[in-house]
Parts: sequence; C-alpha cells; structure tokens
Amino acid sequence: MATLVARLSASLCLVSLVLASVPNPRTIDSDLTVLTHNDLYGNSSHRQASAIVVSKRQSHSAAASSCAALGESLWSNEQHLQELGFLEYLRYDSKTQSQDHYWVAGTAHTKCSAITARGRTQQLPCDTPLPALCQNSAALSSLESTDTSSKWQTAVTTGNATVIGYRDKHSFRFQGIQYATIPSRFSHSVYLPPAGSNISALSYGPQCIQGSCSSGTASCSEDCLYLNIWTPVLPSGKSSKTTKKAVLVWIHGGGFVSGSGSDTTFDGGAMASRGDVVLVTINYRLGNLGFLALEGTSLTGNYGLKDQNTALEWLRAHIGAFGGDKDRITVFGQSAGAASVRALLASPEARDKFAGAITQSTPQGLNYVSTFSKYLTITEATNRTKSLLDETGCASNNSATVLTCLQAVDPLNLTTGTVASYPVVDNKFLTTSSLPLGPTAPKLNIPLLSGIMHDDGSPFTSYPSTANITAVLLSQNLPSFIANSPLFPLPSAPNTTESIFNLTSRVATDAMFRCLAQSTAATAAKNSVFKNTYAYEFDRAFQLLSYSPNPPACEAPRTPEHPFGDPSLPYYKCHSGELYYVFGTLVREGARIRDDDDIRFSQYVLDSWTSFARTGSPTPDPRLLEARGFTNTSALVRAAGTWAPVEERGNGKELRVLNIGARSEGWREVEQCEALGFGLDYYDV
Repeated sequence: MATLVARLSASLCLVSLVLASVPNPRTIDSDLTVLTHNDLYGNSSHRQASAIVVSKRQSHSAAASSCAALGESLWSNEQHLQELGFLEYLRYDSKTQSQDHYWVAGTAHTKCSAITARGRTQQLPCDTPLPALCQNSAALSSLESTDTSSKWQTAVTTGNATVIGYRDKHSFRFQGIQYATIPSRFSHSVYLPPAGSNISALSYGPQCIQGSCSSGTASCSEDCLYLNIWTPVLPSGKSSKTTKKAVLVWIHGGGFVSGSGSDTTFDGGAMASRGDVVLVTINYRLGNLGFLALEGTSLTGNYGLKDQNTALEWLRAHIGAFGGDKDRITVFGQSAGAASVRALLASPEARDKFAGAITQSTPQGLNYVSTFSKYLTITEATNRTKSLLDETGCASNNSATVLTCLQAVDPLNLTTGTVASYPVVDNKFLTTSSLPLGPTAPKLNIPLLSGIMHDDGSPFTSYPSTANITAVLLSQNLPSFIANSPLFPLPSAPNTTESIFNLTSRVATDAMFRCLAQSTAATAAKNSVFKNTYAYEFDRAFQLLSYSPNPPACEAPRTPEHPFGDPSLPYYKCHSGELYYVFGTLVREGARIRDDDDIRFSQYVLDSWTSFARTGSPTPDPRLLEARGFTNTSALVRAAGTWAPVEERGNGKELRVLNIGARSEGWREVEQCEALGFGLDYYDV
C-alpha cells in the first residue's frame, strides 16, 4: 500500500511539473498576443516577422523573464528592420497605449531598448514599467510538418480545467477539445464542461462516423463531438481592459453525411492571425446517426443540429478563456453547413446564441436539395427512410425493440443503403417548415451575409450521353420545358456535348442555388428580418484539390503562359470553389498559384469575411487595413467602393459580384428564376 501511495504521489508531482513548465497567461500574469503580418504566402512570404506581445507592464528584466517563461527571448528588431510596419497594429488595437513603448532586446548601462508601434527605438530606464515584445520562433505549421512539442505548448485555464494547446508562427492552436457527450445512440448531446488538470488539445479528435470510415479506423468514432480553436490572443483573465475578439464558428458541409471540422481546408491559422478573430471548427453527427427520424418511435432526428447548438453553448461558456467574445459569435458554413446555419436561424432554441450568420451556397429549390431548406415532417422523413428497418433487420411493431436493435447495429452499417440526411420539423428544435422570412417573420437583430458561386450547380449535373436535349433534362431531373424555352437558349460551343452541359449547369445553378438565394436576401431585406442583409456571387474560383467534379470543367484552362491555369479564360466557378479563398489556405493546402491575383483575391475575401464578423459589415475599415499594412485589400476596397446591404425596395445594385475587380449589380437570372417557379418573392409568404 505504501508503495502504491508513493507511486501515486510521484505521478501527481510529475503532472504538476509538466503543467508548471507549460506557460499559461494566468501564471505569466499577462495577456499574450501573436502579432504578424500574414500575407497568406506562407513560408514563401517576404514578411516573416512574428512576435508575442506580453501586455503586462513590467521592468525590462521582468519582461525578459516573461519571454523566457514562453521559451523565447525579447524580440530583436534588428533582425526585422524591413518589416517593422506590422507593429502599427499595436496602435490601432489599443485604446490606452497608442503612444506606448514595448521592451525589446538590448541594454546599455542603466538604459534598455524599447520600440514604439511606429518602429522607433529608444533607450529608457530599465525599471520603467512597459509591455514587451518577445520573439516567436515557432515554425509555421503545414500539412507536412506540425510541431506540438513541449517548447511550443501553451496552457489555458477555463473554470477548473487546464487545456494544453500549442502555437506556431501565426496563432495559438487548440485541437480536439470535447464539447459534449452522447449518452446513447439517437439521444441528444449533453454539454460537457472541460474538467481536469491536463486536457490535451494537441491533435484533432476523431471525425464522426461516415461512409469514408472503415472498420478499425482510429480517426472515426461515434464519440466525435470535438471542436478546434485558433486564436491570436490568450487573456490572463485578470484584466478588465482585455479586448475580446470576434468569434467565427465554422460548420462544415458534406450533404449531412460526410465531412469534419478537422479538414485542413478549414485550418483557422490564417483567419485568426490576419483577420484578428478567433476561429472555431466543429464536428457534428452525420447521416442516420445525426438525422434519423422514425414516426412511432423516440427517434425525432435533428441530432446533428442539436450538436451544433450544444457546441454554441460550450463556446458561450468557455470561449472567453481563448480570447473570444461570447456576444460576438458569427456562425458560418458552406453547402450543408450553410443549411445548418439556416436551421440555427430558424430554431427558437439556437438563434439567440450568436450575433451574425454567413451562408455560403445553401442548397435549396429543385429535387433533393429542397430538403436542405424546406424541412420534412417526421412522417415525410419516415416514408423516405423506413426501408432502413428491413435493411438492418430491425423492423418491429414495438418501438422500444426498434430502438434497441438500431442501437446495436454496427455504426458503419448505418452509413450505407438508406441514409437520412435532412433536418425535420420536430416541433421543438425546428417548429416551422423553413426559415421564416415573410411579413410576420420574427425580427432577428443580427446581420446576414449570403451568396453562391457563379456555377454552383455545375457539379450536380453531368456531361450528356446524347444530343437529345429533352432526354438529357429528364435524365438529370431538370424541367423539360427548358428545351424549348427562349429564356434558356443552347449556348454556342465547339461541340454539342459542351453546349448541353453548359445549359444544364446553368439550369442546375439557378434551380438549386441562385434563385432561392436571391429570394432569401431580397425577402429578408424587404421584411427587415435581419439587421442588414448582404448578398454576393463569386465570379472567380479555385476548385479544391480533393474535389473537382466533371473534370476539367471547374478548373481554369492551362496555357503555356499559365501552366497551372488561366483564370481570365472561361471556366465553371463551381461548388466549394471559394473555400481556399475564404480560409486563406491556398498555399497551405499545396495549391499551385495560377496568377498574381489568386493571393490578392484571397486576401480581399478573407478580410471581408472577418470584417463582417468583427463589425457586421463586409467592408473592412480603411484605418485597420492601413494599420495592418494590407495594401492589396485597401486597393481593391477603394476600387469597389462600400459593399452596401440589400435595400428594402432594391436599387439595382443588390448583388456584390466577387472577383479581383469586385462590383455591385442587380439580381441575376430574374426571368429564368420566375420561369422555374423560384422568383424573388418565393419566400415572401
């Protein structure tokens, strides 16, 4: 027994030593901020300077000790003489230290070196209480190399828990934090507060069970409710002057049957550092495990949506410890993620938990995409999925027997065959058949940013196998009247196959994305549903390396002058073609930059999205852009002018067209949408 006690005591001492060696803003007694320029060029950037701001006012020697506690030394501005402009943000971001100095390396007798936000060095008495700049020698994480060793680890205290993450050149990173438990399969998730003195957040948690998982795959689990946080600042929790950052919460797409918050496309380091926001990605249950509803049983669906709601509860309770402002949370998502955001806006349980919303390429309108925004009743859902009971051998007249049987089925067997993939009206989380937008809709005092890709529907059609246009339309479940409609003429192309594909792509985009996206924005503005509504359409795209449907339709044509593609030539701007731009991950994901505008456009898009999160407007503050040295975005914003919200009566400039030369114009394909039955007034009921 004595031996056991001794071992336990030794183990506890070891844990204490480990925790003591991991720097924590509370133990350092100071807010910590990673400050860098981040032009999205990654390691090929000419601006490599990165510093950690220690905000506590202290003597030069104490500041050096704080840097040492981080495993760093005081910042040496001599190494970065050509890059000092990035310090200007210290003046913009501080209300109380606009003319302050910061300790840096260098001493001489009784004087020590300090630097201003304008990059001017001055010798001051070494006992002067000043904030400090420490070196940040951590490498930029990448797909090929991520260093989570103890040298770079940083701890955060929230409640009674200590969460250990790490930093790289651009941000503090916390990956794989469990936010909820699932008491049993087909039960609603339960908020799980962090507990324990040594919670590791150094790697992603498992993704939720989906079709791509295989038996024994460690990265897949039913116990999958994890989130990831990237932040530029960690507060000490002791200063009321700490400025909390706006928070962006990403909900991934994947048709409600696939995807995860650990997809590196959505790495949040660029948005956090360049956009000065806290970025969060989450997992939520998918397919039958997340959305199965069966009438006459206790299965009411919407489990995945409730997971998202639970994640918001966790963030409202704990994001402050990671530098985020719980009252400035913007939820955003693409495809099924956008449909999730729409459902959260529709839910009386969820809509008060966030302060802004961005919906990218919400599927809505024709065919199967209708269920993403027009919710089925449980009876309708049951009619679509009841064959699952025969497939699993769980058919029974006893609802308890059905539940017990389904809970015992191998989870991978629930990802094939009949799969539920849609929200339902459960009369609790969702009480209406769609997001109310008409005259009697609840007024949501938050801004909305919403839009599509120019050819969003292109991946949902295919190259024809016949020249019979009517037959092609029918085979792809598109309205056959289009074959003889002057509103949809067959475009000219080198061959009939390309012409018909161009036509079906246009129709699919209108009927499954564009028309009802425009109706959503126009109706919301008309009825003042949101504080402001902003609408966009991307006319430039960079298709994901992992998803290029109907190749090479969604890729810019390659030429001798542009071996990786010439974006100035015609190509389809397809579904998911904005994601690298929004997250600033072109270089990180290994994409080959096609021309000088790819990175410039990504800078502009990322700066617009994060501006919306910070201020409710997608037009970045010119003073902020100047302070950050974001000259490319400054030039594009000046050329494009202010991105105005959609007006109640419309002014012919409702839509922001996003390209390297952004502009505003009227709604697109208005007559075509009317002919399809999805006119601007579709949601005005």
